Amino acid sequence: MPEERPSYTNNSQTVVADADTFEFETLEASNGHATVVRFTVENPDVRPGDVLLVLSGSDIHFHGMIGIIEDGRGVATDRRGSLLPATVQ
Repeated sequence: MPEERPSYTNNSQTVVADADTFEFETLEASNGHATVVRFTVENPDVRPGDVLLVLSGSDIHFHGMIGIIEDGRGVATDRRGSLLPATVQ
């Protein structure tokens, strides 16, 4: 019988995206900034529990854990420090 894979990995990885080209849908927002986003996951090795880091140069615009991946789309949350504009891109 095959062993079931856990929902979360023991060792998380960081998925880095450029703020200028990062395409996302805002699911929740606070003060004009996207705090929960849905985005396309292009790398099949990305799993729930990994971290999404969106950078503009060396400035962090979004830093949050990926909680769900379904149908090639991930959902990540950054309720403390998001600087992403709360728009659909």
